[in-house]
Amino acid sequence: MTAIESPCILVCSIDVKTGFCFGCGRTRDEIGAWMGMTQEARRSVMAELPARLETVERRPRRETRRTRMARERDAL
Repeated sequence: MTAIESPCILVCSIDVKTGFCFGCGRTRDEIGAWMGMTQEARRSVMAELPARLETVERRPRRETRRTRMARERDAL
């Protein structure tokens, strides 16, 4: 059995603005269909991922402790 190529980096969350995964850049439909796609179809999607990831806004969902401490330190 051969390994299936995948761009997944285990950061699985969809950007509501673009519809792309924050981690890999695939859509929900592509993620769901990935195992059934041909190797050529997967490679075609993978070729688009770098450009897609440029459009995803990478902001934390909430303020992290490190960010809060830096903000408070800068406010002094």
